[in-house]
Amino acid sequence: MSTPTPERPSVPSVLFVCVHNAGRSQMAAAFLSHLAGDAVEVRSAGSAPADTVNPAVVEAMRESGIDISAESPKILTTEAVRASDVVITMGCDDTCPVFPGKTYLDWKLDDPAGQGVDAVRPIRDEIEGRIRGLLADLGVVARA
Repeated sequence: MSTPTPERPSVPSVLFVCVHNAGRSQMAAAFLSHLAGDAVEVRSAGSAPADTVNPAVVEAMRESGIDISAESPKILTTEAVRASDVVITMGCDDTCPVFPGKTYLDWKLDDPAGQGVDAVRPIRDEIEGRIRGLLADLGVVARA
């Protein structure tokens, strides 16, 4: 859990990692932020970040009422892993540093890279379902 302060009590922190931080990890971070609000600290990063978020991913998320058009891919850092309680990887294999005391999950998901919106929708929907399960595991009630 993050270090509690009087202004911010302890909340779990989750880091989503994929190769380009342009699709799966962006969708997961957006869903978690949207559904958890301030109850979870959310990060996302990539082992080899792209220049921009995949436009088909932006459109698919817009269809779900979440605007990620202003997001940009970020590089995975050791500090981001160290600061997170839960690290969820999505196809980045062994590029993520491992620290004791962290929870590591690997979500096997299709890669939306190079796909159109029709192919991204089922990936988006699967990620949303996994995020809802993660919230339940964290003991956080999803916002409506």
